Amino acid sequence: MDMELAGAELKSVLNRLRRAQGQISGVIRMIEEGRDCEDVITQLAAASRALDRAGFAIIATGLQQCVTDVESGRKNGEDAEQMRARLEKLFLSLA
Repeated sequence: MDMELAGAELKSVLNRLRRAQGQISGVIRMIEEGRDCEDVITQLAAASRALDRAGFAIIATGLQQCVTDVESGRKNGEDAEQMRARLEKLFLSLA
């Protein structure tokens, strides 16, 4: 299953990933500086949420493309049930 992110979708996902990257860099710096545990955990939770949101956006795009593929009859060698199972597995990997 190939996925293509275009325009606003791509920009949104990349922004979320860059935000998470900055937050993770901040967590590393905070640990190196011996900062308060509560502050580190708060920053780490923010990074985790940013990654989750990016992952969900990617999966949502994949779902949309798969629905389009099924409706148009282009299944890339997979039937609808196989695609559904693969997408479910991806979705659950973020849960």
